[in-house]
Amino acid sequence: MTAEPEAASGDSAPVAALRHIPVLLDEVLQHLAPSAGSRIVDGTFGAGGYTGALLAAAPDVRVLAIERDPDALAAGQPLVAQVGGRLTLVAGRFGDLADIASANAFLPVDGVVLDVGVSSMQLDQAARGFSFMADGPLDMRMERDGSSAATLVNESDEADLANLIFAFGEERQSRRVARAIVRARGVKPIETTRELAAVVERALGRRHDDDRHPATRTFQALRIAVNDELGELARGLAAAEQILAPGGCLVVVTFHSLEDRIVKRFLARRSGRLGTGSRHGPPMTGGERAPSFQLVNHRPVTPSDAEQGANPRARSAKLRAAIRAEAPAWEAESAAELGLPTAPLPERRRS
Repeated sequence: MTAEPEAASGDSAPVAALRHIPVLLDEVLQHLAPSAGSRIVDGTFGAGGYTGALLAAAPDVRVLAIERDPDALAAGQPLVAQVGGRLTLVAGRFGDLADIASANAFLPVDGVVLDVGVSSMQLDQAARGFSFMADGPLDMRMERDGSSAATLVNESDEADLANLIFAFGEERQSRRVARAIVRARGVKPIETTRELAAVVERALGRRHDDDRHPATRTFQALRIAVNDELGELARGLAAAEQILAPGGCLVVVTFHSLEDRIVKRFLARRSGRLGTGSRHGPPMTGGERAPSFQLVNHRPVTPSDAEQGANPRARSAKLRAAIRAEAPAWEAESAAELGLPTAPLPERRRS
């Protein structure tokens, strides 16, 4: 569902009407609390929803927005032109946001927001191949670069494919799905989203009382793998820690349990909540590393019933926030320490 927010009054107006209202927008603005002169990094520009609202929230707010999708970058140029130098829109991945902020002399930073995962724009374009709701090429590449989902589906061996679908899709019947894919591609390559969805549906069947398509988890797994989304999230969290000024706020919006688990564990470790080996224990003290974040919300913020009714895609969203402390940034953890699942990933070129 699309909507147009009212323009803010004062020096910050006008800002172009947003093409959509992103999930948990009011809560994101509440936590970031932009004020005159704030510097905020939007690591996932997308359709510009958060960025536009931040620019409209107070006079002279400046935003460094990062986007890996070339279509979204092109669509954001009118907003760049409109706000007269207050928006810097950069091609890149938010895992590199520390280097991007430094290269653009955008330091210190008062806030970082990450809206993780695929955007509605990408889901709604059949040609991008993210969704089986409309038929399109089996692509799923956010940057239109590197290995596509079709490459994974048609070239991975059966065991690797099963492990990937289990790890990134949390599909308990991943071996059955992988076996069906290998059988189908032996007849002809699987080239479109509808072809793959039909293969998975035949393998798993479909209950009449289940609203979720049986291919949903498989498509999630492939998309995450193609774009290395979980690795990017882990790198982005560590990079945000490096560039946030003391008192600055990190806000992360996730849409499935794998993403939320990583954010939850990262913030729990950085706030000292995992120092005792028990989630009920006190913060770390003594010789342990000093907490670099203070949690804002111990339980995730979720969309209201009204927002979920207006935008069904918001139903699974969770927001976690934390305030940067004075302590130095920690060293990056291993994948296991952050709870990242492991599975074979396609080779990708990192720019």
